[in-house]
Amino acid sequence: MKKIAFVLTGLLFTTLVFSQAKPFYTQYILNNYILNPGVTGIENYTDVKLSYRNQWAGINGAPVTTYFSIHGPLGKTDYRTTATSFEVPGENPRGKQYWDNYTAPDAHHGIGFSAINDKTGYINRWSVYASYAYHLPLGTKTTLSAGFNAGITSVNLDRSKIDFADLDPNDPAIGYSSGELKKLKPEAGAGLWLYGANYFAGISVQNIIPGKAKFVSNGDYGTYFTPNYFLTAGYRFALTDEVSALPSVMVQVWEPQLYGIHTNVKIQYLDKFWVGGSYRFSDLVSGYSAMAGINVSNTFNIGYAYENATSSRLRTYTKNTHEIVLGFLLGNKYADTCPRNVW
Repeated sequence: MKKIAFVLTGLLFTTLVFSQAKPFYTQYILNNYILNPGVTGIENYTDVKLSYRNQWAGINGAPVTTYFSIHGPLGKTDYRTTATSFEVPGENPRGKQYWDNYTAPDAHHGIGFSAINDKTGYINRWSVYASYAYHLPLGTKTTLSAGFNAGITSVNLDRSKIDFADLDPNDPAIGYSSGELKKLKPEAGAGLWLYGANYFAGISVQNIIPGKAKFVSNGDYGTYFTPNYFLTAGYRFALTDEVSALPSVMVQVWEPQLYGIHTNVKIQYLDKFWVGGSYRFSDLVSGYSAMAGINVSNTFNIGYAYENATSSRLRTYTKNTHEIVLGFLLGNKYADTCPRNVW
């Protein structure tokens, strides 16, 4: 098992050496903000998300990704001003009438912050970002937002945790140093988000600032930071007045030539709970997953995903992946029970 874990970690480290790809998120649909700063401040409340992803559970040194994000609007108004505009007794608060009466919000700003930690074996990478977006209505039901984020990333390598066995411990990529090696690098990203009553589409880029984090002064070894591109789209339609479906797709491309395609479908009953499934096809690790979530009143929601890898090179060893996302709706003065512009 130790040898398998070492091989897997080495494989992932080799990938990181050539290009720094952003982590995978099974439930990206629950928090598009983590991939696109154009989403910043899109709802009527401050949106807080916490996520924990344990990839390939049971494998020593397998990837573990956690994040915290918070973003909210500045100067945004809503036209719901009476008691009956919140929820009409006997009617689905998100039924056909609600979406027929949907109007684009007035122009407003959004600000946000996120912190991400991604650990694989002896490699740990954390990032912190601040973001800003401006939302501009293009018509009565359509809005376009543009945003950017900026922050820093640290790549840490704990050499003391590497088991070289009978191999030469003088690795030319990290030298002779013992203990933890650290490298800091500035990062920036930008994105556009187009949304209306029944659809959304977005494009974003992260790792705009190219470069390389090296642990040794000589040689050509290091972690290359290359742009990561994300193209996302989804459409909501009603199956009945109580049940809606939202299929979506996300294409992820990172230089020099790696890519991933994520397909997703989410079925929601009223504003109470939802189930869904997804499939990811990728150069690195493909897999399918099942998801479910529940909205608790207008203050809290939770989503869980279970994923099984299908990549022929890894599925014998990778076991399963678990991911949980917790959400909190702060300052929710219009009593929204779930987002209306994102998923």
